[in-house]
Amino acid sequence: MPEFIQLIPPQDALARWFEALGLPDLSHEELETIHSLNRVTAEDVIAQEPLPAFHRTNVDGYAVRAADTHGASESLPVYLRIVGEVPMGDAPRFQVSLGEAALIHTGGMLPEGADAVVMLEQTQTSRMDEIEVYKAVGHGENVLFKGEDVEVGQMVVPAGVRLRPEEIGGLLALGITRVKIRPLPRVGIISSGDEVIPPHHVPKPGQVRDINSYTLASLVEKVGGTPQFLGIIPDSPDILEERLAYALRNNDMVLITAGSSASTRDFTASVIARMGKPGVLVHGVNIKPGKPTILAVCDGKPVIGMPGNPVSALVIAHLFVQPMVEFLSGLRLGRPVPSLSARLSVNIASQAGREDYIPVRVIREGNGYAAEPIFYKSNFIFTLASADGLIRIPPDATGISAGEPVEVLFLRN
Repeated sequence: MPEFIQLIPPQDALARWFEALGLPDLSHEELETIHSLNRVTAEDVIAQEPLPAFHRTNVDGYAVRAADTHGASESLPVYLRIVGEVPMGDAPRFQVSLGEAALIHTGGMLPEGADAVVMLEQTQTSRMDEIEVYKAVGHGENVLFKGEDVEVGQMVVPAGVRLRPEEIGGLLALGITRVKIRPLPRVGIISSGDEVIPPHHVPKPGQVRDINSYTLASLVEKVGGTPQFLGIIPDSPDILEERLAYALRNNDMVLITAGSSASTRDFTASVIARMGKPGVLVHGVNIKPGKPTILAVCDGKPVIGMPGNPVSALVIAHLFVQPMVEFLSGLRLGRPVPSLSARLSVNIASQAGREDYIPVRVIREGNGYAAEPIFYKSNFIFTLASADGLIRIPPDATGISAGEPVEVLFLRN
């Protein structure tokens, strides 16, 4: 087992964790598309029909042959004979020939012979069966051609994508009413500490309410996992070993809060190391907050030991737990992280050789944004509750000066 504390850069620690885990489980289940919001696709979805299914207009107007409108202007309109009105929800039973036009409404099927649509406001009725056209249109103008959005055989949603309202609407437009999706990873959460009590209890002197179980469970659910509360356990290696063994049998990933520091009472890393191969991979990350983080894989299941301080635990959760849960849920790796460029509002000092993450508020400033640091102590949960995101101070810096550009990594959607 690596000796605490061999500090590893967070990016290297995360890479080591993923490398030891290997390929994720490729199992899947089938779900109705309308109930698949935020679920991850298990396979590429291929269109079996075109979209649109026919040539259609996207405006109200007249279906015409574009060539018949060439040269049309307000001072010299083109006159076209009206041959009918396109019925909504049905195919027109007439065609548009030389010098003809047909009234058509948004979404209507283009009659045979027509290749463009003149907008209604660019025409005027001159007689009962005739219109004046004041603007020329080109071939395909105001028309959605068959298969222009999606062709038959086209991959419309790749595997490893979290379904949003946009994808769900598109799939239903193609008649795809069921999709194969990845199961939600089950994430067991163990909270440890003799001083930790449930939130509904009144603390006695020296006791604290359990915060981490619930903040971590909320984050897990937010990023696509199913949290499993495994309770609060005392500082006992035997009890931790028993609870961790149960957690590994019944979950895809396990989070343990507290017990990861270098104190004499710390036994978390030793217990994890006995629970499966390859065991503890990292015990100590070169980061603030969250230095004493433990990363492990026990017989194919990721385990993380996290600091007990709420801010430290949540920062580590965003940097390590979130990408791992997303990986287990089947999401493709390497997706961009939502961020914003801003100007730092005040000077921030940092220790060279360590990567620091500072919570900030984002404030509108002229045509841009300012990042206002929130100075905190790691026990203060409302520090992150009032933050919009985090800024990263790289290990080769001794701080960032006011006015310098920074990248804010969002905590909020």
